[in-house]
Amino acid sequence: MLLAFIAVVGFFLLVAIARGVRVVQQYETGIVFRLGRIQSEVRGPGMHLIVPIVDRMQKVNMQIITMGVPAQEGITRDNVSVRVDAVVYFRVIDPIKAVVNVQNYLFAVSQVAQTSLRSVIGQSELDQLLSDRDTLNAQLKAVIDEPTEGPWGIRIERVEIKDVALPEGMKRSMSRQAEAERERRARIITADGEFQASKRLAAAARQMSSDPAALQLRMLQTVVEVAAEKNSTLVMPLPVELLRFFDKMAPAAEQPVPAPAEEPEPVEEALDELPAIDAAAGAPDPAVPPAVAP
Repeated sequence: MLLAFIAVVGFFLLVAIARGVRVVQQYETGIVFRLGRIQSEVRGPGMHLIVPIVDRMQKVNMQIITMGVPAQEGITRDNVSVRVDAVVYFRVIDPIKAVVNVQNYLFAVSQVAQTSLRSVIGQSELDQLLSDRDTLNAQLKAVIDEPTEGPWGIRIERVEIKDVALPEGMKRSMSRQAEAERERRARIITADGEFQASKRLAAAARQMSSDPAALQLRMLQTVVEVAAEKNSTLVMPLPVELLRFFDKMAPAAEQPVPAPAEEPEPVEEALDELPAIDAAAGAPDPAVPPAVAP
């Protein structure tokens, strides 16, 4: 009879001990409540023994938790309707605050992240959402971290904006704008290439003009290229010296030829004509009547 009683008592003791054993993993922390009051001592990784019925242990995950933020619709500061989703990385740094000060810290962080994301969308412009995400991520992290780290014992490690969905009309407008920008850049590059090519051609022309042999070689090369094509064009190359001769003769032909000067009369002929001129001057004019004396 005594042995049976000892066996029963031993069985209940083993059951009680088994129910009081708790194992805390390496990435966890144990918080013990004794008769509803939290114990200040935090249980680390390993096996721990608590008093059944009197004590209750709650484990808190100390790893970095990844939480996706559902897509939030909002209107940017430049009146564009967008749909943005994000992801939040956070961890518990004070397990007692995370258990005591907030009922469900996972749900609480999710709600704060959603409201903060809508707030950041309203304060930003579309260009910032598309091109300056690093600044928006830092701003969003600061907004979420402010109410969570101090009161809740939760630190926001990182916040990333995943996707920005735009209306179809806005997508088409941005596509046309990007195409126009590409065309503008292509025209600038083409114009710059033509400008550089013209400078090189001008330098080559100056070099070839000073070297007749190079000019003749270029002419022969052009004749070969034209002759290689199957056409009926007949090319008759002219010597460069002949072209230079015509070039020099052209200014001389354009100058006016001065008129020849009149040759002076001989002196002897002028002296022979003087008596005849005097006689003609002394003879009376037959058309004038002689004067009558009174």
